[in-house]
This record gives sequence, C-alpha cells and structure tokens, in this order.
Amino acid sequence: MSSANRKSEGGGGAEPPEQLALIREAVRKAEVPRAKPRTWRGAALAKSLPVARVLVDKGVLHLDRYFDYAVPEELDEQAQPGVRVRVRFGAGARNVRGGRREGGGLIDGFLVERVAETDYSGPLAALAQVVSPEPVLDGELLGLARAVADRYAGSLADVLQLAVPPRHARAEAREAGEAPPAPSAPEAGTWRRYGHGAEFLGALASGGAPRAVWTALPGPEWAEEIARAVQATLASGRGALVVVPAGRPAARVDAALTQLMGAGQHALLTADVGQERRYREWLSVRRGAVRAVVGTRAAMFAPVRDLGLVVIWDDGDASHSDDNAPFPHVREVLELRATRDKCGFLLGSWSCTVEAAQLVESGWAAPLVADREQVRGAAPLVRTVGDGDLARDEAARAARLPTLAWNVVREGLKHGPVLVQVPRRGYVPRLACERCRVPARCRHCAGPLEAQDGGGLWCGWCGVEEGAWHCGECGSFRLRAQVVGARRTAEELGRAFPAVPVRTSGREQVLDTVAGTPALVVSTPGAEPVAEGGYAAALLLDGWAMLGRPDLRAGEDALRRWIAASALVRPQGVGGTVVVVAEPTLRPVQALVRWDPVGHAVRELSERAELGFPPVSRMASVAGTPEALSGFLAAAELPSDAAVLGPVPVPYAGLGPARRAGAAPVGERWERVLVRVPPGSGAALAASLKTAQAARMARGAGAGELVRIRVDPLDIG
Repeated sequence: MSSANRKSEGGGGAEPPEQLALIREAVRKAEVPRAKPRTWRGAALAKSLPVARVLVDKGVLHLDRYFDYAVPEELDEQAQPGVRVRVRFGAGARNVRGGRREGGGLIDGFLVERVAETDYSGPLAALAQVVSPEPVLDGELLGLARAVADRYAGSLADVLQLAVPPRHARAEAREAGEAPPAPSAPEAGTWRRYGHGAEFLGALASGGAPRAVWTALPGPEWAEEIARAVQATLASGRGALVVVPAGRPAARVDAALTQLMGAGQHALLTADVGQERRYREWLSVRRGAVRAVVGTRAAMFAPVRDLGLVVIWDDGDASHSDDNAPFPHVREVLELRATRDKCGFLLGSWSCTVEAAQLVESGWAAPLVADREQVRGAAPLVRTVGDGDLARDEAARAARLPTLAWNVVREGLKHGPVLVQVPRRGYVPRLACERCRVPARCRHCAGPLEAQDGGGLWCGWCGVEEGAWHCGECGSFRLRAQVVGARRTAEELGRAFPAVPVRTSGREQVLDTVAGTPALVVSTPGAEPVAEGGYAAALLLDGWAMLGRPDLRAGEDALRRWIAASALVRPQGVGGTVVVVAEPTLRPVQALVRWDPVGHAVRELSERAELGFPPVSRMASVAGTPEALSGFLAAAELPSDAAVLGPVPVPYAGLGPARRAGAAPVGERWERVLVRVPPGSGAALAASLKTAQAARMARGAGAGELVRIRVDPLDIG
C-alpha cells in the first residue's frame, strides 16, 4: 500500500480504496468480444469465386489431390492463389451445422486456385484461416513440383515441403527493394582455356539457351568461371540458379559473384544462414528483387523469374540427392527446369559422372572440355604405388606408407603444405585378424568391431564392448587396422615429422582454408580445405577401401574423390605431385594418372548399356519386411517390360546407431528388390509404384506393412 493510501485511511471523510476483488468482478461482468470460430458458422461466403481448392499438407499418396473449401467473405481479399492457409481436415460427413461441414483437426495447406463451383456434392467446410497474404506458390513452381512428384513416385505435398521454406513473419514483413540493373556482359577470362568456352558465354549473354557438360580444369578458377556464366545470363535480362553440394563451395561461388558484380545481385540460400535470413532471401527472389541464386540442395526449387541458366556443380556428390521423400536429385530437377523453361544448362565438375556422359552421348548437352595441352599444364603429376611395390617395400610393410610416399611428403614440405586423404574418419574404424585378415566381428550382432581412443574394442552397430576377442577362423588374438582413420594417420605422420604442424579436417571439424606454409593436412574425402597457393603434394591412401566397396558406383566415386583432392594440388610444372596407393592397373587409377575422367565415364556408360544398368535403364528400389514386400509386388501392376531383381537382405538392418541411409527400422529385418525397366518406361514404372503404394495407404497398412520406395536410388549394390 502506498503512502497516499495510508493517509487516506487515516482521514475520516476519505473514500475507501478499491479492492482487488472488486476489480476482478468488474472485469468478469464486462462484455469482451469473442473470437470468431474457425468454422465460420453462419458467415457469408465470397460473392465471386467462393470455392478454394487447397493442397493440404498431408504427404500420403492416397490424398495426393486438391480439396475444395468454402471462402468466407471476410477472407475474400486475403485468400488468393498461392497463399498459406489453415483448414479443418478429417471431419465426418455427418458433422454438418448451418450448411457447413465442421470438425476435424487444423492442418496447413496451400490455396491453389479459386473457382466458382465445386465438384463435391456435399456441404463444404470453410477456410479456417489465411496464415499469410504472401503468395508463395505460383503456377510455375506448382507445375515443377508436380512433375518431380510424378517422376519419383511421390506426393505433391512432400515436394512442396522441400521447395517452399518455413514461414518467418519478421522476414515476410520486410519490404523488397527494386531489382538492381542488369550488369554488363563479362569478359571470357579463363573460359578461353576450354574449347567453345567463350562461345558458351556469348550465347548466354545474347539470350541463348546452350546446354553443356563442363569438365573443369584443376585449380580454384571454377568458382569464378561459374560467376562469369551467371553474369552473362543476368546481362541478357534473365535469371540464373547455381546449386552446389555444400556450404563451403557455396561460399566460394558467393564470394566470386560479389567480387565480379558487387553486392545485391544475387541471393545465398543455404541452411547455414539461418531460417529468417534464408526465408528473407527466398522472398527477395520470389518477389523479383534478386535475379540470381546460389545455394545448396533445396535451392533447386528457387522461384527465379525469367530463368535463363541452371548450374549444378559436382553432380556426383551424394549431397545432391535429398534424404526426404520422394528423394529427388538436383541434377534431374534442373534438367526438368531447363526443359520446361527452355533455359541454359551447365553441369560442371572436375570429374565426370556416367549420367553426365549420357547427356552428351544422347545429344541433350554438348561437351565443354579443355584440350590435352591445357590439361597437362594445369594437372599435377600423379604417381602410383601398387600391391607389388608394397610387398617389396620394407618400410611400407612396417608403417603402412611406402617409401615413395615418404619421399614425396618430405620434398613437398620444403615448399608448402601436403594433403593426406584418408577414406575413413576417426582412429581405427575397421579391424581384422592380423594373421588371416578376416574382419573382426561382434559376437552379439556380427557388426564390425572398432577401436576406441583408449584402446578398447566396441561394436559399430550395437555398441557392445568386446573385452576378449579372438579370431573364429584361426584362433589368433592379434588385430590389425584394415583402414586407419584420419586421427590415427595424423598421429603417425606427426611422429614421423615432429617439426611440422599436423591439422585434421573431417566430420568433427571441417577446415575451409589452410595457410600456404609447410604443414601436414589429414582429411577425409570431401573435407579437404583449400590451401593458399595450392598444395605442394598429396597422398591418397588406402585406395582399395574405396574401390572395394560392393557398389556399382565404387570406381566412379573413388575417381571423383581422388580428382577433387588432386585438383587442389599445384600443377606439375611447379612441382605438384600426387601419390595414390592403389593397384595401378585398375581403370579408375589409370584415369587419374592420365587425368581423363571423361574417358572413364564413357567406358562405364558403355558397359552399363550392355548390362542394362542405370542410367541407361530406369530403376526403383522397393524395401520392406518379406511379407509386406511380397504383398506389394503381387498387387502392383508393373509395366510389362519390368524386370524384378531380388529380393536380397537390406544392408545394416541390425540394431545400433551406425546405420546407413535406407536401412530398416531398428530391430526389423527387411528385404529389397530392384525393379528395372528399359528407356521410355520410367514414367510408367513410377506411376505403377505410386498407385500400388496409394492403395496400401488407403487400406490403412500398419507399421509392420511399411514399404519404402525410392526411384533412381544412389546405392543399388
């Protein structure tokens, strides 16, 4: 109580203070306006186009269609095509009041269009709410999303979840500025190193739509060359879209564009920038304030206006394949966009995938390569160490590194940093019997045993510690490392070169750049930092570990990773040397020595055509429990020319956290079949699989009857 109130209580004629109970009673009796129920019971409908067709955010195939809702008059102005809305979904047909269908749970959706009449014979529910008047879904993006959903046997709602970022109100409230003026056409620059490179830029600047598969020369110039292609497209008054596999290459292209054209000409769409900034940048693109986009996987759907060029860098990277249903690949989506929008297409990489070679072979795109003289001048010298060399080398048997590698490292450290690529992270990821080389397995689940930092053993699948391992084949109690990880390699090299700093780059900490001073940089594939002035040398260890994977793409992927690391090394004219520890007679190793990724891809394509393997054929993976899988295949009406391969057990179906993508749920044993069709039947295969899956979902298939479908899987064994 205040001092004034105490004085009032002391005076005889003063009014008593108003008590808290009286205040509460006054508030209770006051008439507070109630919020209008979201059923809009009794509300008048919009006079014009009173029916809204809504795509509800339910990613199930049997609901992959539009649903009609009534538009209340108060929402008439806001309820425009493309806005986010909330509707009631799942109400029973009997729950009708005042001519309106009521009940059901609130669910998000997109308003696709407004029409005058509905095809539904019963009463309609009303739109519950317009979440935002910002139209985020136009006809062009909707058509692209529908094409992607049909190609990958998925639902439109799932694709739009990937295409439209989550809403952020503060970002949406900011006004979009005016689009900057178009820049001038760039000089050809380093594009002159490639045959028809200058002509490619000229075609973009003049409004053309060239399609090219570009095999980039080693070195850091690739980011600037992409930036020049984007500038040439913007100079013609059109937009451009660049998709790279990760945030680090996105930052390099972003820096190159800023240096070439200045700030404000492009947007950066990556997960690293945060939800608010990403949505703000996405809105600036949709509103037309920005005409160029650089981003990672989700940027493949960016709503760039007047699209004139789509670019994908390093299409063989697994990051370009989305991990969420329906698992679209950036390369395929950008091919769709190039065809639908009649715009230019540029697929660039230091290496060359089989799919890229097929684009050239079919005539859909033209090759954009440098002549052999340019390649020899830009590439480092590549030397090999095979099994025969290791057998004759006492130092190699003792220390896992051949004498040639030690000499190259020692010489390279005199002139700059040396890169060491190790195909595994950690300390000693895989162990085997020292005597008979049989892999060390867990006694509980048969998973691979791994070495902890403290020296103990544990299972990589179930996590159970192994205290008394012995080999079941020969009885030996001694282990050896099958593949020594990055940290163990860093320790070994640190002891061999005690005066040289050793840095590691991998999953726990990925370095972006390193200085040009002498140092040993141990990295896992894909995490190699860029060295100032380039590396003086590079070691590519345990090549057999990548080449020996039981996968159709093992050789292609190993060559891609080797070339990506070797491209960071200085040219052989200034002493740049690469040593690869792998059998020299193998085709990927020979392609690396000759620096001929295109020739390797062409030969791979020819062999796959003879065997009927992708990408010459279309293929889908169908996985589930044996009972669910057999029931699905019996009900599916596959194309007459489809071939079913399998079933085979799904890899890594056991317990434990170390399960790769596509593995079965914990504790379940799944099987998988591959369904293959010849060229021209891919659309029919996707449609048949989608129809069969939708029928199962409509019947209410339980969790034990789950079937997972993936069209064009990356890993087919």
